[in-house]
Amino acid sequence: MPARTRTVLAALFIASCAPVWANDTSAELTTGGLVFVKNQDIALTREDLSISASQIRVRYEFRNRGADDRDVLMAFPLPDIPSTPFEEVSIPSLEGDDYFPFATRFNGAPIPATAYQYAFAVGIDRSEYLRAHGLSLVPFAGSNREALAAMDLATLEEMAGLGLVVAEVYDDGSGMRTHYQPAWTLKTTFAWRAVFPAGETVVVEHAYQPSVGGTTGVTFLGDQAEQRARYEERYCMDASFVAAVERTTTPDEPWGAPFFENWISYILETGANWAGPIGVLHITVDKGHPDNLVSFCGDGVTKTGPTTFEMTYRDIYPSGNLEVLLLQRVD
Repeated sequence: MPARTRTVLAALFIASCAPVWANDTSAELTTGGLVFVKNQDIALTREDLSISASQIRVRYEFRNRGADDRDVLMAFPLPDIPSTPFEEVSIPSLEGDDYFPFATRFNGAPIPATAYQYAFAVGIDRSEYLRAHGLSLVPFAGSNREALAAMDLATLEEMAGLGLVVAEVYDDGSGMRTHYQPAWTLKTTFAWRAVFPAGETVVVEHAYQPSVGGTTGVTFLGDQAEQRARYEERYCMDASFVAAVERTTTPDEPWGAPFFENWISYILETGANWAGPIGVLHITVDKGHPDNLVSFCGDGVTKTGPTTFEMTYRDIYPSGNLEVLLLQRVD
């Protein structure tokens, strides 16, 4: 992606950085776009990416420049889902296996994708082991709590030795209790095959709810110089953005800005898997409400509506992530 520039639009657009973990904090999971086995005949001529806290939408235009039709395996990898007692991550849906619900269309028709899921602990695939013990590969599935609670101690200790569960010891008021919870990482990829006709352009679209991390309050005000420096690097936050936040505070409560932070991360470099550069990459970031503030890194950003900001790149090999800091007003 081109070198980052710092842009201020009515004190409502800028860019920012990494979060401080607090009691009411959840971390975002980085999500990207389509990947596939490379074919030098198929070019990504246009990508329209729209990002908000409620939905990510992507529209691709691909052209097969070769003389023959191409049958291509396409894949949409979801972010790894770790299960750890030390950090909470933001998951769009905690019910069932469809934890990142998304829809994909090929030339307007729904695509029946196949989900490939695997559970890893200390780098080893333990999917079959978990299935054999009646456990869902989705670590936070409600059925796992019941299954682990009913499991015999010998099996639980074996699973702990494999790095699949961790033991939490606590006093519930009636004495010490030991509770076992999942500790594996879930890896999921949705895949399907698609035919790209020779000399034609096809359209692939998908939409899904992103993982949106966040924390109550604003973490870079006052004497939080280290946090502010991280946000300046990750989201390109500058003094004008900080000043816009500080104007909502009072001398008595310099940290009492009426916002809470959200973080959204999107992998751009998956768009570099095609033949040649992306012809046009058009990105829209929607902050959701006119009173919200948003900050991210980009070139040639234009405010196109009360809540939307857009930027367009041509003949680009994207790299890195698009990191978005969204301050949602709460008063």
